[in-house]
Amino acid sequence: MPFRLCGIDPAPFAALFELDEDALAQRGLARCRADRDSGFPCRVSLADARVGDELLLLPYAHQPAETPYRASGPIYVRRDARRAELAPGVVPPYVTRRLMSLRAYSAGHWMVDAEVCDGVDAARELARMFDDPAVAYVHLHNARRGCFSCAAHRA
Repeated sequence: MPFRLCGIDPAPFAALFELDEDALAQRGLARCRADRDSGFPCRVSLADARVGDELLLLPYAHQPAETPYRASGPIYVRRDARRAELAPGVVPPYVTRRLMSLRAYSAGHWMVDAEVCDGVDAARELARMFDDPAVAYVHLHNARRGCFSCAAHRA
């Protein structure tokens, strides 16, 4: 398969877990505990948190490029999560269980394609998008809440 999904780097978030609730609130962040085994998708591990896991809900600039597509949004990060770097073509249950919005970008960070699909069809849509040589990377978003999920790059 022509793509590989990867989680975001956990390093920028590690120290935030040591802040108290007031310090988090001053930064516009919130600490929570998963109260069910779905609904708390960690953007580092590309897995849903399990009941009792500690997470931070925080803003994240998933598209920081200086184009009209510059964007940020809320994400969950689980304490002590390890960055997922999946084998080429692997799409985790974290994605396959959800309705997804796929947004393909050029190397210059301009959107060149987009599709909404059931997560079980994400691998097929990603392969189709990467058939286009103009596509440098694809961002996956949870379509119902619109939040950034993960990025796919050429394998």
